[in-house]
Amino acid sequence: MNTIDTKAAEPQDARIDYRTEPSQYRHWQLACAGEVATLTLDIDADGGIRPGYKLKLNSYDLGVDIELHDALQRIRFEHPEVRIVVLRSGKPKIFCSGANIPMLGLSTHAWLVNFCKFSNETRNAIEDASAHSGLKFIAACQGTAAGGGYELALACDEIVLVDDGNSAVSLPEVPLLGVLPGSGGLTRMTDKRRVRRDHADIFCTLAEGVRGARAKAWRLVDEVVRAQAFDAHIGERAAVLARGSDRPAGAEGVALPRLGRTEDATGYRYGFVDVALDESARTARITVRAPATVSARSAAEIAAEGANWWPLRMARELDDAILMLRTKHLELGLWVLATEGDGDVVLDIDATPRGQPGRLVRARDDRHAATPRWRAWTCPRAACMRSSSRARALQARCSRSRSRPIAATCSTPPGSPTRSRSPR
Repeated sequence: MNTIDTKAAEPQDARIDYRTEPSQYRHWQLACAGEVATLTLDIDADGGIRPGYKLKLNSYDLGVDIELHDALQRIRFEHPEVRIVVLRSGKPKIFCSGANIPMLGLSTHAWLVNFCKFSNETRNAIEDASAHSGLKFIAACQGTAAGGGYELALACDEIVLVDDGNSAVSLPEVPLLGVLPGSGGLTRMTDKRRVRRDHADIFCTLAEGVRGARAKAWRLVDEVVRAQAFDAHIGERAAVLARGSDRPAGAEGVALPRLGRTEDATGYRYGFVDVALDESARTARITVRAPATVSARSAAEIAAEGANWWPLRMARELDDAILMLRTKHLELGLWVLATEGDGDVVLDIDATPRGQPGRLVRARDDRHAATPRWRAWTCPRAACMRSSSRARALQARCSRSRSRPIAATCSTPPGSPTRSRSPR
């Protein structure tokens, strides 16, 4: 099998950027109308993020998930009036056929690991927004949902499948490819939807999937609806779920501008995050800086700062830095996470009372729970590996090994405050 060599792919990977916006989307269409946001998946077959394959039958690659990730964050922050998100397809007879098989065949193991990890984090973000941001999600499957397409539907609160005698839900990668679903499909099916284990076992052996009344009886979907009544049913369910949302009425959104980032051979630089690369030692040092002072204390002052409010800006910058390292620097063996600045300033910012009026205060609390990639930064310092000798030992092991990253450590500079607060 031909594979994309890591070194040979560097010019192609240079195009990969996790910063995007709706005007740049090639695969998703975002439309907000009152309480309902509609995300329509209409994948451009020629819009793969890498050459060598076509995204047929609404199959996806990393570029599709990058757009979905951005759309979810914009709904969450920029559109507080939205309470329901409906995911549907822009193509007939197919909701989503999952990850693109030719893309998977052309990719290295490291690329596949990062791709599956980012896809699963995006599905986790859907569930987190449902649990913490008052958003509810409906997968409106007016066609077959297969593989990763069904896993995307499983992340939603409700799945509605059209009853047309043809559309089905399936996980064909198990019987056809002999691989397990890569985005949490089995876990969500049994632990979230409470599908009986014997039904789940049979379902995973059926490449053609399950359709109609049987799909509902087995709890694989929530409802099966005839095509002529499908849109009306989605509207009714959206109205019901919207009534149960606690999204603040009349709140102003928080615009998310494009992140400022400069990069060169030595690393990446943001407003409050720096990444220094040492290729010879195979390490990256990620430094997160605290602001000099507390610039906003009241809800009005925080709202005025918007996306420049330090907790949100720092989180977005750190999130982007981690994604860039994960995707473009596979040769690194160790990440060192360090902090600079006055810890008391950070604690004062973090002490902004919960429940204070204002959308951005809640957005801060949402973001605290929403981003597993950077959540470790808020862990108590006692739980971090602070020993400089430990870091040196890890670096020495890293320089001797050519394997994938062996460890990550959180570094606290000498003289830094030791006060800390557990994540909320």
